[in-house]
Amino acid sequence: MTLEIGLPAPSTARSMPTAAASSTVGALDPTVLLDRYRAVRAFTEALCEPLTTEDYVIQTMPDVSPTKWHLAHTTWFFETFLLVEHAPQYEVLHPKYNYLFNSYYNAVGYRHCRPKRGLISRPTVAEVYDYRRYVDQAVERFLGHAGEEALARIAPVIELGLHHEQQHQELMVTDIKHVFSENPLFPAYRERTTPRAAPVAPVRWLGHEGGLSWTGHEGGGFHFDNEGPRHRTWLEPFELASRLVTNGEYLNFMADGGYERHDLWLSMGWAWVQEENRRAPMYWQDHEGRWRLYTLSGVRAVDPGEPVVHLSYFEADAFARWAGARLPSEQEWEAVAAERPIAGNLADSGIFHPTAAPSKDAEAANGPPEMHQLFGDVWEWTRSDYAAYPGYQPAAGALGEYNGKFMSGQYVLRGGSCATSSNHLRATYRNFFPPDARWQFSGLRLARDAK
Repeated sequence: MTLEIGLPAPSTARSMPTAAASSTVGALDPTVLLDRYRAVRAFTEALCEPLTTEDYVIQTMPDVSPTKWHLAHTTWFFETFLLVEHAPQYEVLHPKYNYLFNSYYNAVGYRHCRPKRGLISRPTVAEVYDYRRYVDQAVERFLGHAGEEALARIAPVIELGLHHEQQHQELMVTDIKHVFSENPLFPAYRERTTPRAAPVAPVRWLGHEGGLSWTGHEGGGFHFDNEGPRHRTWLEPFELASRLVTNGEYLNFMADGGYERHDLWLSMGWAWVQEENRRAPMYWQDHEGRWRLYTLSGVRAVDPGEPVVHLSYFEADAFARWAGARLPSEQEWEAVAAERPIAGNLADSGIFHPTAAPSKDAEAANGPPEMHQLFGDVWEWTRSDYAAYPGYQPAAGALGEYNGKFMSGQYVLRGGSCATSSNHLRATYRNFFPPDARWQFSGLRLARDAK
């Protein structure tokens, strides 16, 4: 989250690779490690298949990095933290790549300024792919000869690097969307594969009795350091909406003067609305009185049944206040999501756009409320400041620079999006962004105090 999800400025940092508590089951088996390494690296390149060479090199704003840079940076990560640190015979491909493709690791050395990544015409796209092949081959040789003791040291680094690359895969999707949206031709990245949504079922409310609850990661499996330590949290009774807020509901907010009513906004949010002249979610276009939006399948009419997406925290908070509700805390969200499977409209589907919750006809009106869209579709803003859990200590060294130093002025988002891989998510996963960020797939789910 976020963003970086590998990016170097505090304004876009998110749950980046930090100290992993443990690796996945079977991580000490070099075949398992290598298979996962190949799969993640291949998916990164599969995401680039719709692109032309020109698409790889554009940077449309400081928060966006060129696709070429993402490809190189994720490769640099394995070169720097795996091969240079643990493979004595390895020789770096180019001595200046450490400067060009470092993001925000001060312990590793100086780096090129982030807003100017789009000015780097060399190395070429082809040379970056050559760099990936060079490092991939070195990793495969290293794993092929690593003994048990070496595997025990490097398995957590590889697992961390793979989750880091999956974060950049999400950034690649969101960044290329911004790049294409700035092109007057509004090119499509993928053809639309979902039909227009049927009217969705009305929101229902899932009650939670509150009380003493556990928050944070526990047990085996990979997680970032900001997901722990696991600790106890007291929750007052609350209710969580059964689905995400839709475009149709957000249109009602806009029609009711949502962007003109100062009483709905936080002070900083209202100043942001005025200074930036905000009147609609990002990528929405007013076309002769009708709203359209840019998607990765091109421009189309706003679908009232789809989840509203590309909202800032300010917008999400204002809508919740208008709706007579509020945003959930991250602890409330996790208490509901903890026992549910990681399933939904995620990057695995290849849609890269939020899809609607079940329709009125598909939702049983008389049964207990079901929770929809907890994972995937959109990252859900919470009202929780991004801060350390009790007992949190950042890791030592360069890999400890991911999360702890960004714990100021940002809010937590939960649940992943349509650009997040399913095997990258956990109910404890904490994404984070500043309150005015909205180029990521961010939306909201309502909460309220129990009646």
